[in-house]
Formats: sequence, structure tokens, C-alpha cells
Amino acid sequence: MASKNAPRIPEVTAHLISAGGKRLRPMLTLAAANMFGCTGDNHLKLAATVEFIHTATLLHDDVVDESLKRRGRPTANLLWDNKSSVLVGDYLFSRSFQLMVEVGSLKILDILANASATIAEGEVLQLTVSQNIKTDEETYLKVVRGKTAALFSAATQVGGQVAGASEEDCDALYEYGDALGIAFQIIDDLLDVEGNLQITGKNIGDDFRERKLTMPFIKAIQNSTKSELEFWKRTIEKGNQNDQDWDTALSLMNKYQAITKTRQEAEMWVEQAKRALSKLPESEMRILLSELADYVLTRSK
Repeated sequence: MASKNAPRIPEVTAHLISAGGKRLRPMLTLAAANMFGCTGDNHLKLAATVEFIHTATLLHDDVVDESLKRRGRPTANLLWDNKSSVLVGDYLFSRSFQLMVEVGSLKILDILANASATIAEGEVLQLTVSQNIKTDEETYLKVVRGKTAALFSAATQVGGQVAGASEEDCDALYEYGDALGIAFQIIDDLLDVEGNLQITGKNIGDDFRERKLTMPFIKAIQNSTKSELEFWKRTIEKGNQNDQDWDTALSLMNKYQAITKTRQEAEMWVEQAKRALSKLPESEMRILLSELADYVLTRSK
């Protein structure tokens, strides 16, 4: 991304782009827009807007989480510094709003502005609850709906909106994106406990070491005995961990079938996404979005 006034911006953004990624969110915008016969280039601007917002959140997340790797490569905050990551993230947010203004729709501006605020709320909520072993699945879903699903649902909804889809169809697109985003995050949590480092680029058990309560941990904790709860208090709430603790955590998740039950939750949300799709007109794009839901469930990175 060119910026003649601040060369650090294209340096950081080029690093992020070269790291790859699935580009699912802009794909949702384009698919939804094409489903309803969008013409012109406003849907392209919105797809870029959605990706800018997503990339900005990644830059900020890596600073908050003190992450050293993203997609198997060093994070921007490691290669440069936290200040650069935060400020380039801020720049991308600003550029996203410039693109929204170019599209010229107050409704679309409202959808994406609300999504941006909801993402921030989800991240802040996660900060306050992720190390409390009393956190339940309802609270976890509030976090996920905020930090992940909000952009999925907005990305899909604005695609329909810019193409002139009816309010009912835009609502169905929103429901699809919301359910898909929740399933996506649940699978992300599963990949942290049973994924392949060579494929995901992430160390297995990072969420445990970073004391982030995700669905597999919550399901295990809900069924734990008094002595097992003491283990979770020590490792998650107090952060007192040793080299053997990850194996113990994994053993407890297996004992209570937490991983299997978490996958079943993801399957349920994918089915919910497909039910939302069934409300939309039959088309090649609807088939593509259904296949995308299946991909989210079976992805390995």
C-alpha cells in the first residue's frame, strides 16, 4: 500500500500481504455482491475495506497478545516495534473509512462502523474474562461474536447491501456470516489444541500458555473435579505453569471429551449458517458460500 509520506506503512503492509492468508472476509463480500448481480466497482472497494479492517485488527492483536509469530512468520511488532504496529493498524482503519465514504452509502457505513466497534468490544471483553475459570460458554460466545463473527457478518451483509438486495436477503446474509464466523473461531480454537505446527504456523497449546480460555478448556473446566479445578486455577488464573502442564491440560480435555464436543459445536454453527443460506435465491454463489462453510469446518490452518 503506497504512502509517500510514511514509508513504514508500505513496509509493514507488504510484510503482512506476503505472509498470505485466506482472505475469507473480502471473499464473502464479493460472493454476496455477485449473488445479487452487483455492477460497478463499489463491491471491490468494500472487499478492500473489509480486508483493511481485518488486517488492522491483526496488527493490534499481536501487540496486545505480545505475539512473535503470525502465519508462521515473525509479527510486525517483532520485526519493527509495537508503535509501528499500532500506528499502521490505525492507518488501515482510517483508509477503510475513506473507502466506505467513496461508496457513498450511509447504511453500509453504519454496518461497518458498528462492526468495528463490536470487534473492539469483543477484544476488551476477552481481556477481562479469558483468565477467569468461571467464564462460561455464553460469555465465550459473546467474545467470539464480537472479535470474530462481527466482521464475517458485516462483510457478507454489505455485499448484499451494495448490490441492492432486499432487507430480508441482507438479514439472511448477516445470519450466515454470524454463524460462519462463530464456527471459524471455534475451529481456530481446536487447531490450537490439535493442529499441525507445520501447517498452521502456530505452536500447539499457545492459547493455554497465554492463559486464554477457549471452548475446549471451558468444556473441560465445567466438568472438572475440585482437585482438577485447582490445576486450572494455578495454570490459567495465576499463570504458574511448568513444562508438564500442557500434557495435563490435554489429558483433562480428552477425559471430558471437550475436543469432540467442541467440534460438534462448530458443526452445529455450520449447519446454522447453511440454514440461513437456504433463505436466499438459488445460485452458483449460494453453492459457493455453502462450500465455504464446509471448508471452515474441515480446514487445517
